[in-house]
Formats: sequence, C-alpha cells, structure tokens
Amino acid sequence: MPSTSTGGDTAPAFRTYVEENLDALGSDPGREALIHGDRRVTAGEIRDLVYRMTRALVAQGLRRGHTVTLLSGNLPEIIAARYAANLLGCKVNHLYNKLSADVQATIVRDVETHTLIVDPRLAARAAEVTALAPVKSVLVLGPSDAGTDLLELAARESAEPFPNQAHPGDVCTIRHTGGTTGHPKGICSTFGQNPFRAMEHNADVRLLVCTTLAHAAGHMADATLREGGVVVLLEDFDPAAVLAAIERERITDLFLLPPLLYQLMDHPDADRTDTSSLRCIAYGGCQSSPARIADAVRRFGPVLLQFYGQNEAGGISILTAEDHDLDHPRHLQRLRSAGKPLEGVEVAIRDEDGRDLPAGEHGEICIRSERLMQGYWKQPELTAEVLRDGWLHTGDIGFVDEEGYITVVDRLKDMIVVVGGHVYTSELEDVLNSHPEVLQSAVFGVRDADRMEQVHAVVVPVPGSGVDAEQLRALVQEERGAMYVPASIVFTEALPLTDAGKPDKKRLRQEAEAAASA
Repeated sequence: MPSTSTGGDTAPAFRTYVEENLDALGSDPGREALIHGDRRVTAGEIRDLVYRMTRALVAQGLRRGHTVTLLSGNLPEIIAARYAANLLGCKVNHLYNKLSADVQATIVRDVETHTLIVDPRLAARAAEVTALAPVKSVLVLGPSDAGTDLLELAARESAEPFPNQAHPGDVCTIRHTGGTTGHPKGICSTFGQNPFRAMEHNADVRLLVCTTLAHAAGHMADATLREGGVVVLLEDFDPAAVLAAIERERITDLFLLPPLLYQLMDHPDADRTDTSSLRCIAYGGCQSSPARIADAVRRFGPVLLQFYGQNEAGGISILTAEDHDLDHPRHLQRLRSAGKPLEGVEVAIRDEDGRDLPAGEHGEICIRSERLMQGYWKQPELTAEVLRDGWLHTGDIGFVDEEGYITVVDRLKDMIVVVGGHVYTSELEDVLNSHPEVLQSAVFGVRDADRMEQVHAVVVPVPGSGVDAEQLRALVQEERGAMYVPASIVFTEALPLTDAGKPDKKRLRQEAEAAASA
C-alpha cells in the first residue's frame, strides 16, 4: 500500500519482509537456498511454492487478518507456509514443539487460530491440540490423516506472483514466551515494524539452523535468504550432528544459546572437526558465562558475537567479535556485558520511580526504538504496564558502564530476595562457573515453609571431577559473601532446556520444591 506523499514527492510503496525475500529468491532462481537432509531446494522452487501455497490458502478460506498457527519441525516448507500466510496479511503464530499439548492448545485458542499448518511428523500432537482447541482448518505439509494435504493443494495452483495483502499496521506475528515462567504471553509485531528486519548477512553466508525456526534462528534464516545466502536446516541441536554439518557444508554462520555452545565445544568431536569456515557464532537468549565464552573463543577463534534482544524490543545491543579480545585487560568484564546498543536504540537504566540512574548503578533496562512490539495479544493492562511513554520496560536488571557497554545482571522476576538484600542469579552463576571443575550452573529461588526465598543451585560438573558442594560454597563465600551462599547445591549431568535452548528454571524450581516437600 503506497505511503502518503508530501511536497509533490511520492514516498516509496510499503513492502513487507516477505516481498523483499521473494524478490531476492527470484533474482537468482537457480541458486541453492535451503538444505534439509538430502534435499537441496533452489531459490526458485521455494519462491514458486510460496505463491502456490498462497493461492491454496485463499481457496481454503484464509483472508487478511486471520490467524495461522504453525506446528512443525525445521522444514523448508514451513518457511514457505509462513511467507504465504504473511503475504495474505494473516497473523502467524509458530508454536514451540516441546511445550505440552495443554499449553499449545491454550495458545491456539488464545490467538483465535483459523488454520493450523502441521508437519506430518507431528500429526498425533496436532490431533491432541485440536481436540482441546478446535480450529476451522487443519492443513498438513504432506499426506496425513490429520488434515488436508497443503502441498497437494498447492501443486494445483499457479506460481505466478501474488500481490501482497498486508497493511503496515496489521499484526504480522504473535510470538509467545517459552512458558518457563508461567503462562506464555503473546507478543505482537506489525508488518511495518518487524522487530528483527534490520538483521543483515552477506550473500556468501551459509547459515546452519539447529534450533527451532520459531525462535531467533527463524529471523536469521530470513536475513540469509534475503541477502542471497544458503540456509542449512537441522531438526534439532545435537553437537555431533552440528559439528559434522559445519565441516560438510562449510558453514559460515551459526546461532546458539549459551548452553548449546558449551555442549558444542565440550563434545569430543570438536577437536577433530574442521571448523575453519566459521566466520560468526552468534549467541544470546539467556545469560552466558564469561569464563566459558573465553573457552569458546580459544576453541573456535575470534568469531563470537553476542546478541542481546527481546521479542518485545527486537535487537537491543551486540558485543562484537572485536569485543571478545582475550588480550584486553578487562576481557572477563567485557565478556560479561551485552555490548553496546544497536543503531537507533536508546537505552536508559531506571529505578523503581522511573528516574534515570548514572553509569554503574543497577536498575531496570528500558528501551526506546522503532522496533518495539505493538503490545501483548489481548492484554492491554500488561501492555500499558510494560510500554510507557514510548519506552519498553524490559524486566531486565542491569547497568551501563562509562564506555557505554550494557550489562544484564538478572530478570526482575528471577532476582532472589533474601535476608539482607538481593541475590542476582547471573552473578552467582558466574562465580560457580569460574570453578575449573564446573561446566555450567543454574541458580533460582525456592520459598521455604516460612515463605522466605532460599538460594538453590544446580551444577553440571566436569565429568569425573571431585568437586563437592562445600568447595563451591567456600568459593561463593570468598567471592560474594555469605548472602550469596546457596542453601542447596545439586549436581547433575545436564541441565534441562526449553525448546528454545534456555535452561528450564521453571522445571528445576518445581523439582526442588517437590524434593523439599518430600
């Protein structure tokens, strides 16, 4: 839809990210664009599939403003389905696969799903979900008893270009939080302010996607396809498979949450795999350990880049590869930070009364940019609480130093209130992770019988190590003082992770509460 003009000059017509990507795919239709297992899909094939799917969706009754929910693994066809739905001006919600059927059904019902598009491998789960939350139409990406075969419908349609139906102010996506801290919230962004649209890659990028396309990897895939690169899709994260794919496909770019990065560099295949093609390992999504990130730099070279962002805010800041210089005199402090704000992003640190705080003081990180969400789906009161006077209150506690680097110390809801003050979970995790025989840790609060919060830690030790709880308590006592000493330290072989790859503290907290009750 053309923008209004002033002074006789015609402003450029509004174009969605889908149109930009389809143009890029059409500019060199014979090039390889998507790789999934033994399948190699050209740019022209995926572009044609989008247009065919769009017409098939219209024939099934979909129109601008309807909601399409996706339930799928990392298939090339699910990218095409998202593009087709967005080209029609539909809202798209992509479910995390590892949520329970009950939570998925709640989301499907909450976003008023018109059509559910399903990976045939998840047909049984789709049946569970739709039994709890019926939808008007179930379309499957292949033959299945779960619904109508969308690919068969699309094959009957024309691959001629289909005009965009979306308006700038229409909701493009409804992204839900992962459900680790309560009922997931629907975060709405519009076609006009796609929060991650500014991400760019070079044309020779070969991106490996090994986490769900419903999370940050989906945005990176969009950027890669738009710039003419190649996207290699793995179904899930497995360190051996990721290392093999890096070597086989000469991967240049990779996104991992910190716990997955640790698994990758700790895998025995890491030392015998050729990873020299890597140019960028982007990490983010949850707190990282400076000591472990330093290990990753030593293992993979100067290719790490930290990205700090939220679905509510889009991108906020980056810690560049140059900022990962281990020869810098304060490199561990630098690695603890989330880098400097992206262009066009304003950051303020504010106290509980909304007053701006000076450099070095802890407060809530507040953001202002053109990429902020429109609001939470059907939650106007929560939206008003988070979005105030054009500023997004992130719920993250942090500070900005004299050089402009942002450090995130905790989530407001994860901060543990103890007798004598506050315990910031990330700071305690940093201390525990600094022990040479600790690979990873997760810290959280659990209320005791008197409703007072107690500090609990779950620790992943180096295999075969002899580290014990008392040694770690002594380390914490020395580094941070008695207030930070955990009441309980439990050892485990691996931390449970969410579908996005974050430590699942909700599950750990429930297990700790159950153990305390027993």
